[in-house]
Amino acid sequence: MATGRLGAAVLMRGAVALFALALAAAPASAAAPPPGSTYVALGSSYAAGARIGAPAPATPVRCGQTVNNYPRLVAARLHLDLVDASCGGATTEHLLRAWDELPAQLDHLTPATRLVTVTIGGNDVHLVGDLARAECTPARDGAPPRCGPPPAPSAAEWTRLERNLTEVAREVRRRAPRARLVFVDYLDMLPVRPCASIPYDAARLARARATVRQLARVTAAVARRERATLLRAGALSRGHDSCSAEPYAVGRSDTGASWHPTAAGHAAVAAALVRLLDNTG
Repeated sequence: MATGRLGAAVLMRGAVALFALALAAAPASAAAPPPGSTYVALGSSYAAGARIGAPAPATPVRCGQTVNNYPRLVAARLHLDLVDASCGGATTEHLLRAWDELPAQLDHLTPATRLVTVTIGGNDVHLVGDLARAECTPARDGAPPRCGPPPAPSAAEWTRLERNLTEVAREVRRRAPRARLVFVDYLDMLPVRPCASIPYDAARLARARATVRQLARVTAAVARRERATLLRAGALSRGHDSCSAEPYAVGRSDTGASWHPTAAGHAAVAAALVRLLDNTG
C-alpha cells in the first residue's frame, strides 16, 4: 500500500513539473476575469490563427484572423467579451502605434478590460521570413542558391524588441489597470532533426533554433520584470513539433499556413491558458 502511494506521489510530482514548464504563475493578487469581462487579444499571426479555419467575420481581411484561433477559444470557454486586435505581419511597433488604416492594437484597451494576451515579437526578428528562406537549396544544375542564408537578428533588433515589449506591458498597466496581462510565447515547430516539412541542414536548423530560444528568453525576461503572467507555448510544443504525428506548428505546409501554428496548436494554447486562469484566479 505504501509503495502504491509513493508511486502515485511520484507521478503527481511529474505531472506538476510538466505543467510548470508551460506555465509561469501570475502575482498572487491577480484574479481570473469573471464571465462577461472584456478580453483584448494582441499580437501577430501566431495569435490571429493564419489559415487554420474559416475567416473571422467583420475583421480586417489582411489580418487573417480565424474563428478557431486561441483568443476565440478562450473567450468562448470563459464566456468573455473578446476584442481581437491581432493581425498577421504585426510587429511590436504595431501594438504601440498605428499601422496604415489600423489603429495601434493597444488602442483597443479601456479601463474596463480585464484580460490581455500578447503574442508578438517574431516579426521583429524576421522569424517566419527567415524560417521560409532557410529552406533554399542550390539548384540541381550547380547554380547558386535562389536565395542566400538569412542573416541572424542583430543585437539592435533584439534590444528594440525587449524595449518595445516592456513599453507594451507598461501601456497595458496604464490603460487597463485592472487587467490580467498574459504573455503567450511562440509555439515551436522545430525538431531536433530535419524532416520533409523542415528541410534544413544541421547548421541552418541550429541557427533557427537559436532564434526561437532567444525570442522565448526575451519574452520571459520582460514578463518576469513587469510582473506579468507567462504562458510558455514553446514548452507545450514538446513532442508536437513539425515532424510529429500531431504538430502544434508546421514548417512547409500544403494545407495550412507554412511556418505557423496549426489548429491543434491553437487548441492546446487555449486549453493551457484556461487552466492557468482557473488555477491562479
